[in-house]
Amino acid sequence: MDISVVVPLFNEEESIEKLYEWIEKVMNAHKFTYEVVFVNDGSNDHSWDVIESLKTKSTNVRGIKFRSNYGKSPALYCGFRAAKGDVVITMDADLQDSPDEIPELFRMIKEDGYDLVSGWKKKRYDSKLSKNLPSKLYNATARKVTGLKLHDMNCGLKAYRNDVVKNIEVYGEMHRYIPYLAKNAGFRNIGEKVVEHRKREFGETKFGLNRFVNGYLDLISLWFLSRFGKKPMHFFGMVGSLMFVLGFLAVVAVGINKLIALLSHVPAPLVTESPYFYLSLVAMILGTQLFLTGFVGELVARNSSERNNYQIEKEI
Repeated sequence: MDISVVVPLFNEEESIEKLYEWIEKVMNAHKFTYEVVFVNDGSNDHSWDVIESLKTKSTNVRGIKFRSNYGKSPALYCGFRAAKGDVVITMDADLQDSPDEIPELFRMIKEDGYDLVSGWKKKRYDSKLSKNLPSKLYNATARKVTGLKLHDMNCGLKAYRNDVVKNIEVYGEMHRYIPYLAKNAGFRNIGEKVVEHRKREFGETKFGLNRFVNGYLDLISLWFLSRFGKKPMHFFGMVGSLMFVLGFLAVVAVGINKLIALLSHVPAPLVTESPYFYLSLVAMILGTQLFLTGFVGELVARNSSERNNYQIEKEI
């Protein structure tokens, strides 16, 4: 099979049929063998009824229905596991992603050799203040942290080689960082393509301030886990040791200052009356706790079922 199109959706009953007809038209025009996997993320409208209706009309339609609204990442995870095509395309169901981009995305994966191609909606029709500006700030930060020169990392329209989606785990809200997940899994050939952004025809946007804030928190978490997830002592041990040494040196300095005052017969306050003494003790205690946290992290990592889960590309 050439292409699997994975479409996560939540309350998009008005646009599903129109989207499928558009995808079908593009696929037939280019003679692709394909499937469309709709993942219904606990919609409370008639989205699933529309998917079931499409299934009766076409064998190219597949559907996955969640009992509850788990989020886009779980929807993509299940869609990726179900995908059978050589190339996997993801797009949103709100008709803001154009299926006309599929042939070129397919070509870039198959002929240009990309592992992943991310869309870039260079010209957007969203609110400049509430969505475009936060999106630019977010993507600028993501480029710095991840090292990937992508302008729109969270774009829903992406193309992947099949083995990419089978070897990454999308969880929580990490769908925003799939290119970074792919990079960490060893898929380095990641490209970008300018794609059309269309105005929303039906429904309301799911974007909100909480998603913007959560995006930054998820980025920090992902960066930390990718750097120190396997060896937590490298972080906690280093910071803990540094704090302990600084605290110890500060205590020594307070003690020497007291000793010099005594030898010089100069009145000096008690060591325990100095605020620096207590700050030093706090630093030493925190340093010890961080060091022990590193030990605990190492024990957890050592006993993790994922500790020897490595991506093997080929065996001969």
